[in-house]
Amino acid sequence: MPDSDQALDALERLDYLDQPDTGGHGFDRRAFLRRTALTGVAAGSVSTILAACGSSASSGGGSSSVFGSHPGYKFVFVNHVTTNPFFTPTQYGIADACKLLGCTYQWTGSENSDVAQMVTALNSAVTAKADGIGVSLIDLHAFNSPVEKAIAAGIPVIAYNADAVGNKRLAYVGQDLKLAGEKMGERVVAAVGEGEVALFIATPGSANLQPRIEGAEKAIKASGKAITIHTITTGAAVAGEQSTIEAYYQSHKGTKGMYAVDGGSTESLAKVMQKFGLAGKVKAGGFDLTEQTQKLLKEGHIEFTIDQQPYLQGFVPTLELFFYKVSNTQTGPFEANTGLKFVTKETVEPYLTKSRFEGTTATAALVK
Repeated sequence: MPDSDQALDALERLDYLDQPDTGGHGFDRRAFLRRTALTGVAAGSVSTILAACGSSASSGGGSSSVFGSHPGYKFVFVNHVTTNPFFTPTQYGIADACKLLGCTYQWTGSENSDVAQMVTALNSAVTAKADGIGVSLIDLHAFNSPVEKAIAAGIPVIAYNADAVGNKRLAYVGQDLKLAGEKMGERVVAAVGEGEVALFIATPGSANLQPRIEGAEKAIKASGKAITIHTITTGAAVAGEQSTIEAYYQSHKGTKGMYAVDGGSTESLAKVMQKFGLAGKVKAGGFDLTEQTQKLLKEGHIEFTIDQQPYLQGFVPTLELFFYKVSNTQTGPFEANTGLKFVTKETVEPYLTKSRFEGTTATAALVK
C-alpha cells in the first residue's frame, strides 16, 4: 500500500478514535476491530500518525538504546474472530509492546472461526517472511504443518489464547482452559446443588472453548450431585447468541443454573437474566469482561465472570517474539498462564474504569 494510502487510513482511524464517547453506546470496540482487521500496520514516513493510533512505532524506537540497533521487526497475529470485542485489549497489548520495542504488526485471520481462512493467513505470513507469528490454535491439527513450515523458515511462532497439544509452536500464552472450566464447574455445583443446568458455548470443538466446557462437565459429574447438564451451541456471531439463550430459557423455565464458557455468550446470558429478572431465581456466570458484562455483573444479574487478561495475551507474545529475534534465538519463548480470576459484583469495580487493558478506551492513561 502506498504511503499516501496508509496515511489516509491512519487519519481515518484517528478521526474515528477521537469521536466523543456518547452516553450508553460507549467506545464501539467492534467497529474499531472491523476497521483494523486484516490491515497491515506500516512503519516509515507515516509512523508518527500510526503511533498516535496506538498501532505502530518507528523502526528501532527507544529500544535500540537498550538492546542495540535492530530492525523494525514486523509480527503477524492470526486470530479466529478478528472483530470480536474480546480481542480489543489484545490488539492494544500488541500495539503497546510494538510501540515500546520499535516493531509493527498485522492483525489478520477470520471473523467467524473459519480455520481454512486462518491457515491461509498463517501461510501468507510465512510467504511474506514475517519476523514472527502469533496464532490462536483453535484447531488441534490444522495448524501443525503451517507452524512447522514457519519454524523451518526461521520464523518463531507463539500460540496465544488457544493451544493445541502436539503443535510445534515455541510457547503458549493464555489461560489454562481445562482448569478454568473445572473451577467453574465446582462453582456451579456449589451454587446449584441439583437440577437442570445449561452450559452455553459459541463454537463446540474449538480449542479455545472446548476444554472449558469439558472441564466444567467433568467437575459437575465428579461431584455426584443430581445435576442434569444441557450443552447449547450459541454460534460465533454475537448477535445470535442472546436469542439462542433466551429460547433455551423459555423452554426450560425450571432450570436452576445457566453458565457460559465464552465472552459473547456470557454477555448475552447476562442480558437474558436482566430481561426476565432472573437474579436470585437462576444461578448464572461465565467468562471474560466485555463492557456490558462488567455493567450487568455490577448490577447483580450474574454472579461471576472469569478474567483471563486478554491484554497480556497480546503484549506478552509480542515481547517473546521480539526477544527471540533480538537475541538470535538465545531467549524469548516461555509458557505464560495469563490467569484464572473470578470477578464478582463485589470485586468488579476496578474494571469499570475505562482503560486500554480492558479495551474500553483508546486513550493511554494511568488507571485510577
